[in-house]
Parts: sequence; C-alpha cells; structure tokens
Amino acid sequence: MNEILIFRHVPHEGPGYLGDYLDRRGLRHRLVRVDRNDPVPESIAGIPALVFMGGPMSVNDPLPWIPKVLHLIKQAVDADIPVLGHCLGGQLISRALGGGITKNPVKEIGWLPVRRNDNPQARAWMGGLPGEFEVYHWHGETFSIPPGATRILASRDCANQAFAIGKTLAFQCHVEMTAAMVRDWARTGAEEIAQARAAGATATVQTEAEQCLDLEARVARMQRIADVFYDRWVQGLG
Repeated sequence: MNEILIFRHVPHEGPGYLGDYLDRRGLRHRLVRVDRNDPVPESIAGIPALVFMGGPMSVNDPLPWIPKVLHLIKQAVDADIPVLGHCLGGQLISRALGGGITKNPVKEIGWLPVRRNDNPQARAWMGGLPGEFEVYHWHGETFSIPPGATRILASRDCANQAFAIGKTLAFQCHVEMTAAMVRDWARTGAEEIAQARAAGATATVQTEAEQCLDLEARVARMQRIADVFYDRWVQGLG
C-alpha cells in the first residue's frame, strides 16, 4: 500500500494518537507539513487515504494552500477514497463538500461530553459506544453538515461535532489527543483560555488544572473511543 497522507497545519497539532494507531496496524503514513511549505499534491492518484489535523487558522482565511487542499478532498470523496479530519480538518472537509464554517456560539476548550445521533450512519461508525461520552475540544468555529453527509455526533453547545459521508469522517472535536498534547495545549493556550473565561465561557472553557485532572485515565478512555472510529475508517482502505 502507498502512504496515507497526514496534513499538519501547525507543529503542535500533529497526528498524535492516530499516528500510534496506524503504526500499530502496520499502515504506512507520511506527514505533509503545510507549516513547512511541503507541497500539496494536485491529484489523489496513488494516494490510499487523506487525513487532516487541526490548527488555529480559519478555513475562511485567505491562505494559499487552502484551495489546493479543498480540491484534493473533493477529488478523494468523489473517488471513494477515505478522508479523515480533526477539528480544522473536519472544517476543511465540510467546506470542500459545500458546507460553511461559522463562529460557534461559544468556545469549547477541554473535556466535554458529546452524544451520538440516532441514525444508521452513527450506528455504523460507533458500534457499541455509549450514547454519550467525553472527548477533548479546542475550537471557536464550527462546520455545517454538507449536502449528502449525516451528522453523527453533537454536544450541548455545538450541534455539529462529527459527520460522515461514504468513507469520509469529519470531527469538530479532537479524539487524537495524547496526554502530552493536552498538557502542552493547556499550558501554551493559557491566554486564550483566560480571555474566553473572562468573556463568560466558564461552562465550556476549562482551566489548565481542570484539563489535566485525571488526565491519563481520561486520555486512555478517549483513545479506546478513537479506536472504534479509526477501526471503522481503515476498513475503507480495502
């Protein structure tokens, strides 16, 4: 098999646990470092799957690589090639498929519950997962569900936490986190956390201490949840 391409948009938002999962499964992957000006392929020829990670930028920003990435995503979905997006990555998928990206009513930062929708797509992607479970979040914008896709996850303050279409899965939340990533983001994002909480988002934006409480156990639980999604996604590789 050729290499799965994983697009990184900033150095601190790499594949995280997803990289460990792919290594464990013996699935070859290569990092496309958008932050280092690695070229974005013009065609999906020979590419078995695409993955897009997070980032602090907006899909609405006039960045030169965004139209190239959107074109590549559209090619992949049209060709029934698996695509996976986390947070910004999910927003890129939505935009490529005709969705829109707007400001969410509140920021969500930290460990917050999501609930699964009751539809066939959600059941297919989540198997025996419970109706509600905790995942990690860090976003101020949100995607709409593009034409032909199905919402499969929601949270109290963000209606669209994940959608699926064919072999493609897009998250608004971050199921790829490791404990080291959570500690790093919570520490370096202290100013954003403080500003959001000062603006009144104390119910949806957690302090560094709150994010790191029982961290190892929380991450382990979420990684078991991520396994369910990733197991379903890699089935599309054939």
